[in-house]
This record gives sequence, C-alpha cells and structure tokens, in this order.
Amino acid sequence: MSQFVINMLFVGASFALYIGIAIWARAGSTKEFYVAGGGVHPVTNGMATAADWMSAASFISMAGLIAAGGYANSTFLMGWTGGYVLLAMLLAPYLRKFGKFTVPDFIGDRFYSRGARLTAVICLVIISVTYVIGQMAGAGVAFSRFLEVSNSTGIWIAAAVVFAYAVFGGMKGITYTQVAQYVVLIIAYTIPAIFISLQLTGNPIPPLGLFGDHAESGLPLLQKLDAVVRDLGFAAYTADVDNKLNMVLFTMSLMIGTAGLPHVIIRFFTVPRVADARWSAGWTLIFIALLYLTAPAVASMARLNLMTTIYPEGTSAPALSYEERPEWVKTWETTGLIKWEDKNGDGRIQMYNDAAPAFTATAQERGWNGNELTVNNDILVLANPEIANLPGWVVGLIAAGAIAAALSTAAGLLLAISSAISHDLIKTLINPKISEKNEMLAARISMACAILLATYLGLNPPGFAAQVVALAFGIAAASLFPVLMMGIFSKRMNDKGAICGMVAGLAITLVYIFTYLGWFFIPGTNMLANTPDNWFMGISPASFGSVGALINFAVAYAVSMVTAEPPQEIQDLVESVRTPKGAGAALSH
Repeated sequence: MSQFVINMLFVGASFALYIGIAIWARAGSTKEFYVAGGGVHPVTNGMATAADWMSAASFISMAGLIAAGGYANSTFLMGWTGGYVLLAMLLAPYLRKFGKFTVPDFIGDRFYSRGARLTAVICLVIISVTYVIGQMAGAGVAFSRFLEVSNSTGIWIAAAVVFAYAVFGGMKGITYTQVAQYVVLIIAYTIPAIFISLQLTGNPIPPLGLFGDHAESGLPLLQKLDAVVRDLGFAAYTADVDNKLNMVLFTMSLMIGTAGLPHVIIRFFTVPRVADARWSAGWTLIFIALLYLTAPAVASMARLNLMTTIYPEGTSAPALSYEERPEWVKTWETTGLIKWEDKNGDGRIQMYNDAAPAFTATAQERGWNGNELTVNNDILVLANPEIANLPGWVVGLIAAGAIAAALSTAAGLLLAISSAISHDLIKTLINPKISEKNEMLAARISMACAILLATYLGLNPPGFAAQVVALAFGIAAASLFPVLMMGIFSKRMNDKGAICGMVAGLAITLVYIFTYLGWFFIPGTNMLANTPDNWFMGISPASFGSVGALINFAVAYAVSMVTAEPPQEIQDLVESVRTPKGAGAALSH
C-alpha cells in the first residue's frame, strides 16, 4: 500500500469522525452554539481546551522553530506554558463567575459602556483573524504534503472541513470534535517521538532521551547536536541569547497574550460551575504538558536527524549527492517547502550557515559557494518520521494529528469571531430584538465570512505558523489582557480608562508590527526591513506586545484617575466577581 493511500485512510477517517460528531452534536440554540449548553464536564472541557489551545503552531511549528534556533527559540515553550498558568489562576474562575457568553460581554457590562464593548469586539476580531492565519498556513503545509496537493489547495481543503463542522455544530459540535482531535494529535505526536527517541538514545521516553546519550557516538545527545551544528557554522544548539531584553519581552508577550486569548477564555463559560472552571484549567494543564514536555526532544532529534541525513559520513566528509537524496526530500520538494540550488555545481547538497563570517574560510576550503538547501521550519515535525525511516502508518498518523491541531484551533477562533459579531455586535449593539433563529443565522454567516478571510490571508502569511501566532499573542497582550485584569481587580477602573487603554495598546502595537511586516500584512508595504538592526531597542515585532500592554495599563490608569469613578453598582459587581463562588449558568442578554 502506498504512503499516499495510507495518509488518505488516516486523514479521511479522522475527517469522517469530526463531521459525524458535528452532526450528532448540532447546535439547536444560541446557548448550545456559543457555550455548548453550559454543561460540559471539566475533564471533557480540559481536553477540548487543550486541543483548542495547542494549535498548528504547537504541533507543527514550535518544534520546528526550536529545532532551527535551539535554546533561543525555547521562549515559545516557556511563554505559552507560563501564560496558561496565568489564565488559569488570574482570569478563568472570575470570568466564569460573571456568567456571560463572551469576552466583550464581560468588558461591555463591567465597564457599563457600548463603546467598551465595541472596542473589545474590534480587538477580538483582529486577534482571532491574525491567529487563524497561522492555523490556515499550518493546515496548508500538512495538506500539501500528505494529500500531495499544492499549499494553496491544502488551505482551501482545510477551510471546507472547518466550515462543515464549525458552522453547523457551533461550540457544542466544536467541543466534542476537539476532544476527538486532542486524542488524535497527542497520539500522533508522542508515538513517532517514542520511536525516534529509541532509535537515537535507546530511551522510549523522549524527555529523558533528550538528556541521555546518543546511541551511535556515546556522547550526550545535546553535546552531539552542538558539535554537528557548530561544524557547519551555526551557533551551538544550547547557546545563550545575546539580546536578553528581547527574550524577556517576547516570553512575557506570549504569557500575557495567552491569558488574553478570547477563544480560550470562552471555553470556561461551557462548564456548569466556577469550581468546574478551576478543574478544567487543571486538567487542561495536564493534557498540554503531555505534548509540551515532548516538544523539546522532538525538536532536537529532528535537527540531528536532518543534519546526519545531509552529512551521513560526518560534517567533514562530502555531503549527500542530490541524486541519492531520500524519497522524503523528493516528496517535500514537490510542495515547494524544500528547495535545492547547486551553487558550486558539484551535485551535492551543502547545508551550512553561509551568513557566519567566521565560517567563510572553512566553506571556501571545502569549495562551497553558499547554502544550497532551504528547509521550511514548519515541515520538520511532519517530516521527522520519514527522516527516521519509520513505518508508513506512523507517517499517516502524524498527518492526521497535524491536521487535527490546525483545524481544532481554527474552529475555536472562528467561533470567537462569529459570537463577537452576532452576539456582541448585532444583538447587543445593533438589534437587541433579533430572534434567536436570526441570531444563529447571523453567527453562521459571520463564521463563513471569517473562514473566507482567514483562507485568503493564509495563502500569503507574514511568517511561519508559530511566528504569525506569536503576533496574535502580542496583540492580545496589548489590548485585552490589561482590561480584563483591571476589570477584575480594580474597582476604580472606569469605562473611559478601559477604552483609552485598549485603543492605545492596540494602536501602537499594530503600527509597530505593520512597520516591519507590512500594513495589514500586505507584502511590500513595510516601511523598514524586519531585521534586528532596524528594531527599536532591539525589540522584535513579536515581542512588542509586552510594551503595548504596559502602555495600555498606564493610559487606562491615568485616564481613570482623572475621570469619574464607576457607579456603585459596578463596584459592587467587581467585589462579587472577585469571590468565585455561587455562579449560575452562562447567561444571554
């Protein structure tokens, strides 16, 4: 049986499962569409939240970026994990106590302002659209390889599948679909990791294998990897970073951005009680840990496997002949995500750091005229089983897992967008008398439009999946996180402060991002090249969310102090929200 047929069987079976669940759990009311009826069990919700949160960026791109950058890119791992702890401890139970459907619901009522609600809707849509670009880009990578279609065709297929189960099932369908997707993605991630860890270290537990010995050389695995990459002009895999400020700000941006993500926060409205929200958070951390403890090992082993494939006899020996390249390289070449250019005409694949001045002399001695192999970071996890020559069914399994990761988060984001438009914008601000039937119709139409927009933007993403997602986290950090924190823990924070803070944080962060990545991510419209020497104080666009958050806090506090304090009933509401006991079901307006 060919690898393509195996992939089709695994992916097709998973699609049938997701769509079947969506039909079974079809939403029949707005409450089921927005919060799955409010009766989801904490363990079920924890598993669904983990799938919602562990996107294509976590499954596909994070390990690829760590593999490419080593310790320097471990900030993704630290920021996202730490951020979820912040969300679980500081926001989830209190927002659940408030008992509404969405984040704009909380902001609109807490700050007693239609303007605050509208501003929150705008922030939510910008965050979610930016985030979903990364999911569609990741889905395109997975589909293009495993279904052997072009990257753009893969994105359109992903859009069609999400449309089929998200538009009709709503949160109820998405919740139970995400449970199935979590099971698929965690099995798909860990089984290849176990095989590869056994091959390289003899240890079946990947996190332990990472700190074990390389079976062939007898050296510690990380020491072996350091030696291989240094011999090719790259920085040591475990090397420290030079720009500590940017690293701290980037990690902080991911952390507080995680705590401000609307599609994750909305999941805590699906459980019956406040205590269930806390338990959901705990279970989610457990389910997330299964993948996040494995990711560093997957990254390191993927990098070592790639290098030893290109240099099978060692870095000082001749590189692999292009004619003898393995089948997986040929397959990925058809997607355009691996490219080779024979710059010195020797018919071999030279892969090294041609930007390192210290390595120039060595490269000239070896007759190398520049790096010849370009490998998209997003493919390393997906290609890892093939690089390691694992059985075809393992490759098919990781295909299904990668696609599940992208689709699960895309569905959650699209639901957040549709609920913000139909519930917070149309019903609350434009037409309060709209019928439930028409509200459901508006929600589905807005989700369909959001899918089309996300697909269009996913065809030309401004970076790798994890890099695009990091931008969304930065925008969430600069816009929603401060207002949520102040809304819960400051009785003095008023409507004017909240609105001014959100606008200031969002505006300055978007301007900074667009300056380097193009206005609205349109290629060629950036004013400065996205290089460290152009960054303000060495702060990258993905790290600027922390600065935006500080500006948000400062502006909101200053404006609140010079304007009237909130009404007494709002202050009493804040006091009651701080005691997360006695909350009823999530309410509509």
